[in-house]
Amino acid sequence: MDKIENHYHHCASCRHFGFREQDGKKQPMCTRLGYDTLPHYQFNCWNPKPRVKMAMQKKRRKMLLNRKK
Repeated sequence: MDKIENHYHHCASCRHFGFREQDGKKQPMCTRLGYDTLPHYQFNCWNPKPRVKMAMQKKRRKMLLNRKK
């Protein structure tokens, strides 16, 4: 895992991160695994949201351009 991916790798940026109602409160959860989670947790099954993938690609391109200079 590279630096950029490590920066974004957490549940809140995963496409499976969601919420469920419990006792009138929103409980964060992984909709794929069915586990309760928190936004800052990290799991190996991480699958970034499309906007996160685009942000990572943009950052990688910027880093590559800076290296060539």
